[in-house]
Amino acid sequence: MLSDIGVGEVADLFDEIPSGLKHSELAGLAGGVTEMEMLQEMRSRSEQDPSLVCFVGAGCYDHHIPAAVWDLTSRGEFMTAYTPYQAEASQGTLQLIYEYQTMMANLTAMDVSNASVYDGASGLGEAVLMAIRGNKKAASRRIIMPGTVHPHYRDAAASICRHQGVSFVDVTVDASGRVDPKALDESYADAAAMVIAQPNFFGCMEDVDALTDWAAERGILVIAVVNPLSLALLEPPGRWGARGADIVCGDGQPFGIPMASGGPSFGFVCCTRALVRQLPGRVIGRTRDVDGRMGYTLTLQAREQHIRRGKATSNICTNQGLLVTAGTIHMSIMGAAGLADVAGQSVANTHELVARLLEIPGVEQTHSAPYFHECAVTLPQPADKVRDALLAHGILGGLPLGGYFADLSNALLVCATEKRTSAQIDAYVQAMRTVLGA
Repeated sequence: MLSDIGVGEVADLFDEIPSGLKHSELAGLAGGVTEMEMLQEMRSRSEQDPSLVCFVGAGCYDHHIPAAVWDLTSRGEFMTAYTPYQAEASQGTLQLIYEYQTMMANLTAMDVSNASVYDGASGLGEAVLMAIRGNKKAASRRIIMPGTVHPHYRDAAASICRHQGVSFVDVTVDASGRVDPKALDESYADAAAMVIAQPNFFGCMEDVDALTDWAAERGILVIAVVNPLSLALLEPPGRWGARGADIVCGDGQPFGIPMASGGPSFGFVCCTRALVRQLPGRVIGRTRDVDGRMGYTLTLQAREQHIRRGKATSNICTNQGLLVTAGTIHMSIMGAAGLADVAGQSVANTHELVARLLEIPGVEQTHSAPYFHECAVTLPQPADKVRDALLAHGILGGLPLGGYFADLSNALLVCATEKRTSAQIDAYVQAMRTVLGA
């Protein structure tokens, strides 16, 4: 082969790599160990992890995962399946993704869903670029990004879009912990899109109908960032206001994905039919062949779409297929009623926890707005110190907000999913009383 292409040796195929970057050995890299030694080492490390009761949320939640979800997901047909470019060899994978897209489109009340992206934060970055491309009548490349959007999502969107000429404008969060529609004056009217989180980072419920209608009246696209589990109970973004949201994104972690120290997970992006050509990632379609048999295939985009560099819709050229498999199986097992039950129990447990915490002297609710299954409480001591002290009681007590908002150093964001029992809530409240000296 080298002779036919006129190359002397294999090394010549890599002559574009500067010599200073080439190394014949990996200096400083320790020698390998046996499989047995590796397993012993990892086992000893895992035993150091304490068994803690989790009251932390903030985008990653401790929900029950039925055993069947990962028993099925880890089957070889799913675990080792390659990118489904060859439809004739990938009908099972393609059908599963098609079912996933159908479920997500129904859940969000949108026209179409993609086959997923890496996570919710990157999904927001992609949604912003979709809105910029899709809203050609916008007078600017500005995006209204309220402070109620998750800080990690805000940072990821800024990183993805910073070289695209996109600017983000903030909206003040009022004392209720949400965006006041009256704060949106005409200085925001030239924006291409507005991001609305529901529930927002503080767990509060935004006035999504008023915000969506305000944006629609000015030709501003609406990007909804949602917890998909909440849609089992709340109005879906496709029915917000008179027109509905234009793009919906978020993280699928609540659907059968372990917390796993923060990842991996999968992100979803759904949109209206008008924006479908701007949708990143894969879209699976269902059709019939010449013999009338049902079949599934990649649609709307060529395989090479994502390697066209500057002309590509997105640099995301794959998706979290295995995690989407788990999410699809989880939704199938739970059904609409099951998801609604989990969401309802989570709401009830969090409200019970917060009510009990507010009985402790010096503890107050940080924001006055209604909340879903997370809520910030203000403590009489710095929240990070309280969090650390609760660890000694076997409790992950919540997320201190001071690292994100300087004026909330005493605020702790707490969450109680359906897994939290009354006994665990009792133990949390008693531990908090002890830590606060109450």
